[in-house]
Amino acid sequence: MKYSGIDLHSNNSVVTVTDEEDRVIAEKRLPNDLTKIVGFLLPWRDELKAVVVESTYNWYWLVDGLQEAGFVVKLANTGAIKKYDGLKHSGDEADARQLAHLLRLGILPTGTILPPEQRAVRDLARKRMQLVRSRTSHIIAIENIAARQRGMKISSNQIKKLTAEEVDAMAFPPDVALAIKSNLAVVTTLGEQIDLLEKRLQEVMDERPEYGLLTSVPGIGKILAAIILLETGPIERFAAVGNFASYARCVDSQHMSNGKKKGEGNTKNGNKYLSWAFVEAAYYAQRFCAEAKRFYERKKAKTNTAVATKALAHKLARACYHMLKEQKPFDAGRCFA
Repeated sequence: MKYSGIDLHSNNSVVTVTDEEDRVIAEKRLPNDLTKIVGFLLPWRDELKAVVVESTYNWYWLVDGLQEAGFVVKLANTGAIKKYDGLKHSGDEADARQLAHLLRLGILPTGTILPPEQRAVRDLARKRMQLVRSRTSHIIAIENIAARQRGMKISSNQIKKLTAEEVDAMAFPPDVALAIKSNLAVVTTLGEQIDLLEKRLQEVMDERPEYGLLTSVPGIGKILAAIILLETGPIERFAAVGNFASYARCVDSQHMSNGKKKGEGNTKNGNKYLSWAFVEAAYYAQRFCAEAKRFYERKKAKTNTAVATKALAHKLARACYHMLKEQKPFDAGRCFA
């Protein structure tokens, strides 16, 4: 049996093939050319247990290409792989060999490789989030200018409806008005693109029965339901509700010894988009659901606002897991019992 690890970079990759004794059979730095990488690995395709690729920002083309060429591919969860601190020397070759070594031992932390069409829709939702954040920064800029110049308080909803003519009517100095109109033009353009992406997401998500289940949760509307579904992927990949809550970054990370806290683990390990979605859901749930508000208030009385919000997000994440697993709508009594 042979094992392969690929240390993937922006313009080249180090490809390693090792045997049962971790001896290097072949190793080469290759340009990020699928034909050359497949050609290099082809002599061992039938012997390879798998090819391990790092979960970097640019893995799609390589993983899809290797799978189409008939290779078994594993996606390494780089956030869960820790190097031995005592190493004196390390490099790209050592990193590629380490991936093959972990695969051979059966202890390789892996991520899920979603089909390309599912990744495309998920990335569309992430693009919407990026545009919303950008629009928010321009809205805040207009709010700050108005407050600085006139002590005016303008809400974000008012800014979204603002026109260039209305800005002129406010009689700001010419350069100030130009600055506001520049921000306003970007806000308008981004709003149009966000509406376009939301329309497409709605078309895709309406076809999924789980979508209706999630929108029954207080605090989870159409957009948050889409983000949660797309970032979760197949619910079967989570063995238990605790695994899902951890992936959504809704649990603490502590190192304990003899009943005492000795430090913290990797609190960033998990899905940041899923974490954001459940925190947003918690904010809305406490406003529109009496049971959620009571739970939040009890937690806040013992801790603080941030911890209480995170605790409510945890409750909602666990509820969503069971709903998707059992294909049942939201039950407030069961969630907040």
